[in-house]
Amino acid sequence: MSDKPSVLFVCVHNAGRSQMAAGFLTHLGGGGVEVRSAGSEPGDEVNPSAVAAMAEVGIDISDQSPKILTTDAVGAADVVITMGCGDACPIFPGKRYLDWDLADPAGKGVAAVRPIRDDIKERVQTLLGELLPDEGERA
Repeated sequence: MSDKPSVLFVCVHNAGRSQMAAGFLTHLGGGGVEVRSAGSEPGDEVNPSAVAAMAEVGIDISDQSPKILTTDAVGAADVVITMGCGDACPIFPGKRYLDWDLADPAGKGVAAVRPIRDDIKERVQTLLGELLPDEGERA
């Protein structure tokens, strides 16, 4: 087990919200956090509008692909953040669970995804401040 905190982002298709959140935490965390994402019913590809919206803020998630949620992934995480996956996520004692109520970007264009992206960024920055309080403010 690593000394770094580990975060797992989970949504249904692992194609939009969880991918953007993982992209932000990887980028803003500067290697200080282990980041994973998964979906209870993974899609075929990451939402192109999510990829484009993230590219606008200098984060490339185009090389990512949706992954299936496993109990091993949940077991390895210190923090599990769900985004509309309902009861699909297994519950392990001792894990911290957060549920982020975010609009689903599926089927939306880039303009509609931008506010979701920006909301996710704010939440990730807050989470990062909790996980790495000694690291100071990251933009």
